[in-house]
Amino acid sequence: MNQANETLLIGELARRAGVAASALRYYEAEGLIAGGRSSGGHRVYPRHVLRRLAFVRAAQAVGLSLPEIKAALATLPEGRTPTKADWTRLSAQWAPLLEARIEALTRLRDRLTGCIGCGCLSLKACALFNPQDEAGLSGPGARRL
Repeated sequence: MNQANETLLIGELARRAGVAASALRYYEAEGLIAGGRSSGGHRVYPRHVLRRLAFVRAAQAVGLSLPEIKAALATLPEGRTPTKADWTRLSAQWAPLLEARIEALTRLRDRLTGCIGCGCLSLKACALFNPQDEAGLSGPGARRL
């Protein structure tokens, strides 16, 4: 069979991509991948979906949400395997998002380190559990009804 026209049954695609068949059905329902049906009614996918799944998994490993991944995949031509140039272009767009996440995690780590051994868990003083406590500025006790 011509590799360009080859289709894979859902079980084979799941095995080769390292994901559950249920994940493939979910990705298809969410518009991340597209498949069809065989003459016998089995769910089948074009071989190039393997590369799209690798793209999805790599983007998830970077920390992107499925809606962010779907938006990125929507910028690619239909029925085409994502290329290295595609990944370079998209990953450059994600760099600021990743930097913001790294900064947020660094701040969390630094605050957490200050709390180790403290044991206060004070809602009045703990910046980790009660950051920017606006109601606390009004004094103790209930402030909202």
